[in-house]
Amino acid sequence: MNTAADLILIGALAGVWLAAGLLAETLPTARTALELRRRSVLLSTVIALGAAVFVAIPIVAGLLPGESAAPAAALLPAVPALTVLVVSFRRLTRVRQGAGAFAAAPQTPAPPALRAAAAHPLITTPLQVTGLAALVGLPIAAGIISVPGASVAGILISVVAATVLIIGIRAAIRHSRLSLLALAPIRTSRRIPVRTR
Repeated sequence: MNTAADLILIGALAGVWLAAGLLAETLPTARTALELRRRSVLLSTVIALGAAVFVAIPIVAGLLPGESAAPAAALLPAVPALTVLVVSFRRLTRVRQGAGAFAAAPQTPAPPALRAAAAHPLITTPLQVTGLAALVGLPIAAGIISVPGASVAGILISVVAATVLIIGIRAAIRHSRLSLLALAPIRTSRRIPVRTR
């Protein structure tokens, strides 16, 4: 077994996706539209890098002599990563394009609707879940947990499931709060009485 190579591959996978999750966390805190665009471009680049690491794992594992646990360890984060590439990346592209519309005025504050869109749970949650799932793959790559069926694997999966639930609830609450801020100007404008002569 190539334990060192497996740990390097899965460690790189976990590092990239954890960085993507942290970057997604900072998207809604951008003060200006230009800053929001820069962060969304950087996040898109990190997601593309994470997808490239997924592609590299079976190729590198196939080139190395002996058995490799890296492909099995990469299966767990593959499902949320697929969600990122299918759902989150498209939403992130919309945020990037919306922020890019203000590129001519770099000091323009980030609109509340764009900040709410950047905080959407379908952007943040799959990224953070992919990072956590890649972390769970480290003991598999190290040979501590054998796949399938060790009791430790069941405990780790239960902990990850509980963490996923907490991340999802937190992201939904954050998105709801920012959505209300985006709708506040609309609600106040409806209450203004129309003057008639």
